[in-house]
Amino acid sequence: MWRGICISAGVADSARLAYIPLNSGVLASTPKAPPGKINGPRARFFVSERSMSNDLIAKAAIDRRIAEIITPVIEDLGFELVRVRLMTGKDSTLQIMAQKPDGTIEVDDCATISTAVSAVMDVEDPIADNYTLEVSSPGIDRPLTRLKDFAQWEGFEAKIETTELIDGRRRFKGLLAGVEGTEVLIEIDEGTIGLQFDWLSDAKLVLTDDLIRDVLRGRKDAGIIDETQFDEVQTILDEEDDDGADAPKGETH
Repeated sequence: MWRGICISAGVADSARLAYIPLNSGVLASTPKAPPGKINGPRARFFVSERSMSNDLIAKAAIDRRIAEIITPVIEDLGFELVRVRLMTGKDSTLQIMAQKPDGTIEVDDCATISTAVSAVMDVEDPIADNYTLEVSSPGIDRPLTRLKDFAQWEGFEAKIETTELIDGRRRFKGLLAGVEGTEVLIEIDEGTIGLQFDWLSDAKLVLTDDLIRDVLRGRKDAGIIDETQFDEVQTILDEEDDDGADAPKGETH
């Protein structure tokens, strides 16, 4: 049975985001890639014929069952389900990430979704134990769970993991280069490679200066953020840059 509501803006738990309003969460407009073109040869990888199903939105069987229940409810309200996770332990939490089709969401929207989801979950009752419901935006360094996410965030840095070893590796880090059919393109040190969307087991944006600036710029253009916050956030970023450099692109594990 559901026993509570926890509404969060979904921003990353990082000090560098301290000056971003808690009701921000995501872009107020479609992101613009940093200047410069992504060039280089594209490699195509091949794996065994065994089916590799994508579970970026809902990983476990219970997550997929919950997604089947709540997706029509969320879509009827005019939102999109980005990710659902049931976190079990001493206290279970059902985490739902959602957004509008334009990528925005506010705290009042989270409350609306939470109320509607709570009602249908009480009827369907797929979770045996008590749990806390948490509805949030995807955040700035957001998970990438739909093929269109990789196209929308072209030009920004991301980390991608695959279910199977591909050319001896499962983890890829680099600049997103859009999509081609059902392939996700990413520029790593070796060049631009194509990964089938169904091969992916995890993907998210990397929190970078360019990403934060773009989020702030989008919200400023929409009149949602105070322009003075640019300087405050930039000051934090400058201080962190002095502490150490980011990991190199094309990380291999």
